[in-house]
Order: sequence, then structure tokens, then C-alpha cells
Amino acid sequence: FFLLLNLMEGGWVEARDTLREWRDTSVRDSERISDLGEPLILDHSSKLGDELWLVCEQVYIAALDIGNYDLANVCIEKLSDRFPKSFRVQKLRAMELEAKGQFDEAMEVYKELEKEDPTNAAIRKRKIVILKAKGSYGDAIKSLVLYLQTFMADHDAWLELAELYIKYNDYDKAAFCMEELLLSNPFNHLYHQRYAEIKYTQGSRDVARQYFAQAVKLSSNTNMRALYGLFLADGDDKKKDNQYAAWTAKIISAKYKDVWSEDGFESSPASKITPVADLPQLTAS
Repeated sequence: FFLLLNLMEGGWVEARDTLREWRDTSVRDSERISDLGEPLILDHSSKLGDELWLVCEQVYIAALDIGNYDLANVCIEKLSDRFPKSFRVQKLRAMELEAKGQFDEAMEVYKELEKEDPTNAAIRKRKIVILKAKGSYGDAIKSLVLYLQTFMADHDAWLELAELYIKYNDYDKAAFCMEELLLSNPFNHLYHQRYAEIKYTQGSRDVARQYFAQAVKLSSNTNMRALYGLFLADGDDKKKDNQYAAWTAKIISAKYKDVWSEDGFESSPASKITPVADLPQLTAS
């Protein structure tokens, strides 16, 4: 593949554009990024201009992911030569310590960087990642709570905190985190689904049913976890009319039939997906 890329006229342009697109869309396919980025950095770096530094950082992180430390060293040395006292480069070097399992050493680097810039969110989040990697979930929770007191609009941090509370079976606090996310992102079907799962675990089936239904509605019937959740939340044997369970069973069955038809099996007219407008009126208000 490397040889083909090098020999093809203009092949480096396609590789550069692909890596640029993946940066813009936050794709983290580490093996493919490394495969595309290595010949770019080794053989075509002079053609990239200032974009070389973005490519080096992107490929460096990908190389750490897959344990290709030789490639990572090439990238970080280029960055260090160009930005010898860069705060960002120091953070990247600490990430290599993390990748190698040297968590205490990485933590010391991050503490020093935090002293230089106490408002740097990325550094504080790297410290939380280390605490999680070491299994110190209690300390990670405390750090996340402090972090969110400053960066209250960080949606990923709220979601991470909810998942950590779930590890401790503290579903009330996990539900609170999801409520904060729902207030700021009322149209995100994944947040509705996760909140419904927490409420279902707590035994609040009526609330869970409402939020599963909302997740299904917002996703236009595409969220399978929400569909299964709605089916389970309404599937009470004591009820005489499980209209929502019946509706979701119909949709789930239709989706499986569509998959079978793509594999060469005939699907009947009854397998067509029911419009989301036919969802029984049970969505969360």
C-alpha cells in the first residue's frame, strides 16, 4: 500500500485530503490514519506546508493507539523541532507516557502543565482519564465534579460523570447528570434513551416509557435500543393493553425483515416501516 501510494502521481494529495476530512469529522480510525499518514510524513512532508503539523499530531495520536511508537517518535520529534517549548507538545509527550502505562509520570507532567494554565480543560480531562485507567473511579468522580463547576457546558463530561455514577450504582446522581444534558440538548435522542435506561433500572417504568418513546420519535424509529427499551417498559403481563409494546414489536420485526430482504430474502408489504407519526402518544413533554 505504501509503495502504491508513493508511486501514484497525486496519491499523496488524496491521502492528505482524507486525513483532513477525518480531522474535521473527528474520525479516529487509528490503523488507517497511521497507514495514510506514515508515507505522507516520511516522503511528502515538504509538500504539506503548515498542514504538516496537524498531520503529525493526528498521526502521532493514532500511532499511540496502535502501539507504533517508532512512528509516534518521528511525529513528536518533528513537532518538538518546530515548537520546542510548546504547551501542546508537552501534553502530547505525556500522552505517550499514558499509552505506555506510565500513569504516575504522566500525571506529574499534567500537574506541572496545569500550574502553568489552570484554565486548560484538556489537561484536566487527561488527569481524569488517568484516574479512570488506574481504576480510581471515586477520585475520577471527584475530579469531574470539580471540573464541571468550571466547565458546566461540557456535554461529554456530564455524560462521563453519569457513566461513572452508574458504576457505583448511584442512579439518582446519574439521572441528574442526564437531566442536565436533556435541558441543554432536548432533541438528542441518545440522551433521552440513556435517561430512560436509568429510570427503567430504578423501577420508574412509566417515566422510562415516556423517554424511550421520545427517543424513538426523535430518531425517526432508527434507535433500536430505544425501541427495545420501549418494548420492555410497556411489556407488563399484568396489563391488558400493551399498545406500545405491540407497536414497537411491529417496528422491530419490520426492521429485521428489511435486513433479511437485503440479504436476498423477500420481504412482505407488511414489513414496511410504520411512520413515526403512528407512535402512540406517550412522549415526554
